[in-house]
Amino acid sequence: MSKVHEDGIEVNEVLVNAQNTWNKFKKPVLTVIAAVIIIGGGWYVYQEYIMKPKEEKAAEALFKAEQYFAMDSSKLVLNGDGLSKGVLYVISNYGGTKAANLAHYYAGISYLKLGEFDNAVKHLKDFSTDAKQIQLLAYGCLGDAYSELKKNDDAVSAYKKAAATFEKDENNSSEYLFRAALLLETTGKTQDALELYKELKAKFPKTDKGFQADKYIYRISIEKNDLSVQ
Repeated sequence: MSKVHEDGIEVNEVLVNAQNTWNKFKKPVLTVIAAVIIIGGGWYVYQEYIMKPKEEKAAEALFKAEQYFAMDSSKLVLNGDGLSKGVLYVISNYGGTKAANLAHYYAGISYLKLGEFDNAVKHLKDFSTDAKQIQLLAYGCLGDAYSELKKNDDAVSAYKKAAATFEKDENNSSEYLFRAALLLETTGKTQDALELYKELKAKFPKTDKGFQADKYIYRISIEKNDLSVQ
């Protein structure tokens, strides 16, 4: 048999094997490709024709409540004014939207101001954002609500989260770290409080709470410090 003939047979065998392999696997491969196309197309349709209009309607429904929030009218924020809807309506009817997420924040703060602390906790726990300054305030208010409910461990945890979320906001961060330390001190956890007062002094020395930290450190530890030698 000539080498040319042998090479031709080898090539034919490779092609036949490739064809057989394709025939064997083409159905699952095509199924996967079709699934990717269907899922991708379905996702686009869902985002473009369901979520986008839903987001727009939710934002429109939230608009008046945001104005009432700026006016500190907590009940109107929650329930609306009879003509416009409140944040509770937005949460109930537009779940999963950015507006509904923000509505949880407005609801939590409003309930906190109204003294309905369980509801404040419920909504503030359901809120999250990548805007660190807002998340800081949400954690801080969650801490306040827990503190009012005498859930001290939860309050301290929330205050510490607030303090650590956006340390560039030194005034608010130092305030919530101080609240965590003071709550620990008043509940008898003085060693934990001492550590937080020292952290407060080290991290935020130029803030009002950081400047006052020495007297709290001295009160707990009876150590020499900047305040005691003045």
